[in-house]
Amino acid sequence: MATYRVGIVGFGWVAGSHMINFNEMDSFEPVAIMSRRDLDPKQIKEQYGVDVTIYNDYDQFLADKEIDVVDICTPHPYHPEQAIKAAQAGKHLIIEKPIGIHYEDTVKMLHAVEKAGVKTSVCMEVRFMSVTLAMKSIMDQGLIGDLYFTECDYFHGIGPWYGQFEWNVKKNMGGSSLLTAGCHALDVLLYLADQEVEEVFTYSTMNPHEVYKPYEYDTTSVTLLKFKNSRLIGKCASVTDCMQPYVFNMNMVGSHGSIKNEKFFSKKIDGLLDWATLDVQLIDSGDVAHHPFKLVFSHFADCLDNDKEPLNNLKSAFETHRVIFAADKSAETGKPVLLSEFGY
Repeated sequence: MATYRVGIVGFGWVAGSHMINFNEMDSFEPVAIMSRRDLDPKQIKEQYGVDVTIYNDYDQFLADKEIDVVDICTPHPYHPEQAIKAAQAGKHLIIEKPIGIHYEDTVKMLHAVEKAGVKTSVCMEVRFMSVTLAMKSIMDQGLIGDLYFTECDYFHGIGPWYGQFEWNVKKNMGGSSLLTAGCHALDVLLYLADQEVEEVFTYSTMNPHEVYKPYEYDTTSVTLLKFKNSRLIGKCASVTDCMQPYVFNMNMVGSHGSIKNEKFFSKKIDGLLDWATLDVQLIDSGDVAHHPFKLVFSHFADCLDNDKEPLNNLKSAFETHRVIFAADKSAETGKPVLLSEFGY
């Protein structure tokens, strides 16, 4: 098992959580930070227990031969250019979600990564949560039969009390409710459904409460999905302006049973009369401290060691983002949008 030296780009809230997890793993060693701020390496050492080189110039950062993996933790719009340059420099990539704000930029990003032949891991960490692993195992064993309805919803009040509020309220920074946060729900829906989307239709609105007035885009959307498998339909709600505790809803309905969060029922199991309760960890917090980064990064290290493609690679994340870009276009035009408009 190799140890991969990591350079972190952007050092805010989520990067700090990445750093903590890297420090607890044998597979990764943080060696550098690229930041617009004048960070003090002594302070980083004191807080995290690691010696790092601080860079304020991205080209100099990428020229550092000590860096094997670039971990992009900057605000959303910066991801494509930074990822493209890192791929061209031969660095493997960890990329925070979303991968970008504009469809055209994400296409360029995907092409650059494929041309460079580097490995990528996008932080769609819900795929690695206990409840998701259990759902996938149950579905793979055919215990709910053929899926015909799938639903995942994201409810999180991202107001002035939230770390990224100040910059995320801008249209050119956050993009949309689905893009900036609800992407987690849509991504796990698509991952579990394992079917290609043909068409989407989206409505959007926003909470009229005054704390949400700075937002330049609708902070609530509902997206209906029609899959190429004509039997299967889906729904994803992204509500980032709700006045309620965090809720992440997952519901898979099949011909012989259903899974709803920690509840499971199957007609294929003799004697099962009511919902059974699965002993799983639910997705019950939006705090990055609760995200399963260690599982995400361990999977990435294994893929680097064995030259395998991660299940959350950029190609996979791009497929989710294609659906998001189509959904946002639908919300803007008030019409259904075909996914064929967002090819690559």
